[in-house]
Amino acid sequence: MVRHAPPLIFADRDEAGRLLADEVARRLDSSRALVLALPRGGVPVAVQVAARIGGDLDIVLARKIGAPGRPEFGVGAIAEDGPPVFDEGTLDYLGITPDDLAGTVAAERSELARRARRYREGRPAPQVAGRTVILVDDGLATGVTARAALRWLRGRSPRRTILAVPVCAPPAAESLAAETDMVICLSAPPKFRAVGHWYEDFHQLTDDDVALAMSGFAHA
Repeated sequence: MVRHAPPLIFADRDEAGRLLADEVARRLDSSRALVLALPRGGVPVAVQVAARIGGDLDIVLARKIGAPGRPEFGVGAIAEDGPPVFDEGTLDYLGITPDDLAGTVAAERSELARRARRYREGRPAPQVAGRTVILVDDGLATGVTARAALRWLRGRSPRRTILAVPVCAPPAAESLAAETDMVICLSAPPKFRAVGHWYEDFHQLTDDDVALAMSGFAHA
């Protein structure tokens, strides 16, 4: 479900999370769902969702794969120990192949390993088999990172997956509908631009912010 109008401006990720949590609670058909945040920005949003529905909270790790010379421009992503997921159309447009990105993929895998050590402190990746899993981020631009995370989750046999975000680019939400059982997006502005445009406060989060936000929750 995507709401197309009017566009919303969120004060910060906490407010976005509270509004999103109300919609998730309304749509949820299962108790004790597992809420998985995409760090870093998805964590404070997911905290609000987990608190509202009384669910467990954990993280799923995914990293964008940037184009050569343009790291902010995502051409793919990797999640946890899964294979890279590439946007083939974008690769063709740029005239590059997955082999051209091998170094970038290796660097992002290294960062995933670092974050796993930092955020999980020895805990294993969450067990999702048979559970309703709600994947949460602070917004969708291209959706490539969420796609990689959803495919990683699907390979671990959840009962059901829900992708929940406060704001999304309409094409991203539509393309991800085939990757999950439900997409919940509060606002899908036609002139999307960037996720941060729809927040008054969209400051960069740190590893310490992630650890603090998740403290006190039961992990899966």
